[in-house]
Amino acid sequence: MDLVIVGLGRMGANMCRRLHLAGHRVVAFNRSPEKTHEIVAEGLEGAFSPEEAVGKLPSPRVVWLMVPAGDATESTLEEFAALLSPGDTIVDGGNSDFQDSKRRHALLAERGIRFVDAGISGGVWGLKNGYGTMVGGDVDAVTALEPIFRSLAPEGGYIHCGPAGAGHFTKMVHNGIEYGLMQAYAEGFEILHASEYHPDLAAVAQAWQYGTVIRSWLLELAGLAFVQHGNELPDIRGWVADSGEGRWTVREAIALDVPAPVITMSLLARFSSRQSESYSAKVTAALRQQFGGHAVKSE
Repeated sequence: MDLVIVGLGRMGANMCRRLHLAGHRVVAFNRSPEKTHEIVAEGLEGAFSPEEAVGKLPSPRVVWLMVPAGDATESTLEEFAALLSPGDTIVDGGNSDFQDSKRRHALLAERGIRFVDAGISGGVWGLKNGYGTMVGGDVDAVTALEPIFRSLAPEGGYIHCGPAGAGHFTKMVHNGIEYGLMQAYAEGFEILHASEYHPDLAAVAQAWQYGTVIRSWLLELAGLAFVQHGNELPDIRGWVADSGEGRWTVREAIALDVPAPVITMSLLARFSSRQSESYSAKVTAALRQQFGGHAVKSE
């Protein structure tokens, strides 16, 4: 199939490469031309303006967005939609809020343009291993693009989750689960690190990969991190960002009256990681001093 991929970051560029290797014709476009030049040098096709990118495609045209969620996706979607015609399709492969995807589907439908939301998982390893692909949208729009989705995904890794928004909703929950798994591994390794035994954490992670009930790809990556950086992780600061999906998962759990304590606490742990000094802990220490005369530590 022919398609444009917009956004050549860590995910978008490798998706271009994987689809190209699978025999699809990919036109690569990035806002800054340097990344487009890089991928063109590898033998892929590039474009240096939205107009050029869309002009290189036969009808019906497919434009796949791989840009940050929020304002960047909104503005890029509108820019390309203005160049498309009824029957063309825009795929949002970023980590957008599923509510935005439902809204965008309705707005584009008024113009006769199809919209598909694709939750993509695989990170920097996707080129080799494939991308877990969770898709939402109208059946006819999704079915027409299945050769692309099946080329991106490893065997069994593609699913049409339901109507507009379902792909990004499923990816949101996926990432919420990821938050909880990562936090559990992190806490377990901290207990091992703090113990009197001081085991080789890379060796522990590797051993746990064989026969144990907690073996996983995330555990394999933990082992790689300890190999690269050592037990103390001396060159990594314990500051953890969140890109939105964990917050949205907690928001939807609350809206649906679903208890999700593990995912919620893993999100709050990320907030805690960004504090050099906890103000709430200061208040707690001050209160203990007031009611019980407990000692406090000065700064």
